[in-house]
Amino acid sequence: MGDKRWVATGPAGLADFAFIDVDVPPPGPGEVTIAVRAAGVNPADLKHVSRATEFPAPVGYEVSGALSAIGPDTEIASGSCAVGDEVLAFRVSGGYATSLTVPAGKVFAKPAVLDFSEAANLLLAGTTAADLLRVARVTNGDTILLHAASGAAGVAVLQLARRVGARVIGTAGPAGLARVKRFGGIPVLYGEELLTRIETAAPQGISVALDAAGTDEAIDASLSLVYDRTRIVTIAAPARAADDGFVAIGGNQPESMAFRDDIRAELVQLAERGELVVPIARTYPLGQAIDALELVAAGTAGGKIALFTGSDLDP
Repeated sequence: MGDKRWVATGPAGLADFAFIDVDVPPPGPGEVTIAVRAAGVNPADLKHVSRATEFPAPVGYEVSGALSAIGPDTEIASGSCAVGDEVLAFRVSGGYATSLTVPAGKVFAKPAVLDFSEAANLLLAGTTAADLLRVARVTNGDTILLHAASGAAGVAVLQLARRVGARVIGTAGPAGLARVKRFGGIPVLYGEELLTRIETAAPQGISVALDAAGTDEAIDASLSLVYDRTRIVTIAAPARAADDGFVAIGGNQPESMAFRDDIRAELVQLAERGELVVPIARTYPLGQAIDALELVAAGTAGGKIALFTGSDLDP
């Protein structure tokens, strides 16, 4: 069987997705080819395709698998490598695929403690979480209000914040409260009277607000509780940030992009030591990428979603 990948053939979202046959080019100097075992599924995958100006546009930004070919005189980001080595890669193009050739500098040895689904979902959420903490200048003793704390980025924030000695009040829906508690946060149910519940959970006050929800309820609570608007940071509400004078970040901003690239190796090491866990909610065959994206877009996944390659490829 030949190789296959998902592409967007136009700007109409999932209606324009196609699962096509491809010829994967051999790696040149500074490149490797990965036989993909799992691809991470993220809201950003669909969002970035919606901004594409040229089609067909490849889909997917993080994968795990094994090296099937290595370009001349090439090492991956974590060092020397050999065909068959298990790896993960982030900021690649076209990860929803059975195989792909990528720059070796985007590839790291896969921690043995992570399965392929976990490895394929480590770095987008992890680098986003680390960037939120960096921009908000979180330090030991801070009390953080974290919106959407049970989501992928939120769970990573909970783990990384604990390492620096910060306390986290995490908002979530009913299904996510136990997950917030599991990863060290103080869970608070969102909804009516949210502000009162937050103030009860944090009588000493809130010094930082981090938003991965993007709702007016979340933003209004943050603005009410945090005086310094440079310490209110969102990844989900850029329009509100512009209107109300707080901070919005994204992986396409040059400073964030550079930081997220630099922090990748450290996050891989944390995962290797069991200090950064990736909760997987569900996996789908690669051929069912549209179903996986629909679940992620609905916001009800309850953890990370992975696509896996295997014999059942057809939609």
